Amino acid sequence: MLELANSWQRGFPLMPRPFVEIGTRCGLSEGEVLEKLIDLRTRGIIDRIGPVYRPNTVGASTLAAMAVPPERLAAVAAFVSDQPGVNHNYERENRTNLWFVVTGAAEADVQRTLAAIESGTGLEVLRLPLLEEFHIDLGFDLGTHAAPREEARSTTRGLSDEDRRLVRATVRGFPLVPAPYDEIANNLGLSQERVIGMLQRMLDEGRIRRIGAVIRHRRLGYEANAMVVWDVPDPLASEIGRRLAADQAISLCYRRARALPEWPYNLYCMLHGRERSRVLFDVKRISAAYGLGRYPRSVLFSKRCFAQRAASYG
Repeated sequence: MLELANSWQRGFPLMPRPFVEIGTRCGLSEGEVLEKLIDLRTRGIIDRIGPVYRPNTVGASTLAAMAVPPERLAAVAAFVSDQPGVNHNYERENRTNLWFVVTGAAEADVQRTLAAIESGTGLEVLRLPLLEEFHIDLGFDLGTHAAPREEARSTTRGLSDEDRRLVRATVRGFPLVPAPYDEIANNLGLSQERVIGMLQRMLDEGRIRRIGAVIRHRRLGYEANAMVVWDVPDPLASEIGRRLAADQAISLCYRRARALPEWPYNLYCMLHGRERSRVLFDVKRISAAYGLGRYPRSVLFSKRCFAQRAASYG
């Protein structure tokens, strides 16, 4: 059953009866495919089936962090998770211990949420916006850890109101019914063909990174997940980041703004693993292989997940 979701983390069919096509390739009926995927979603192993939108291409987003006194962490984390647009919220092993992502239809929405968090907690929020992405794709194969390494495409075309309506209708996933695009189209007052065409266009433009199953890796034993950050001279960060992104052990790699003086780091990568020792081995290997040993570094393992859900764009 899990192999079905693993195999369809990307390349989900953009056709009127997608589960028929999946079943044909897997030797299952349409009903059997739907039954298995619904079961995986009910058990919390997959979050959704649908498009994964690239950050800052259909709205605004930022990574943010806070140094929360340990005795307040649970309460502050609950408050943060309740705020509009917060879709990921984790405790990490560091004095700066609460890390979350805020999304919104526009930058002003993101900033309002961050200001509300500061006002509601009395704590400073570090704003760490994305400056450059090198590899962001959590759709890695559960067996080989492989995922496509592609340069991020850029588009200058603005989003239409129709595009925004489709994003809002699909960001939390497709309905798991025999004709999902038809149901979406009916809800939006569009044709099924129009919905499929718009999704294909946004995929071609790079606004959609992939369409398929979004797996909750922690449910499958990936609990030794580390965010590794380096303080690299800005003129070198892009070159090193592109090289890092080619390493199969790395599931995310990007450059972010520093938040001086509290947070001097600008180059980030994520390693998802089942064993802490293996992840630490890869951190040391990566540091040596890519000439990072000379730069200040911090390794922040995830401890608790307070929120993990699809982004919200208004």
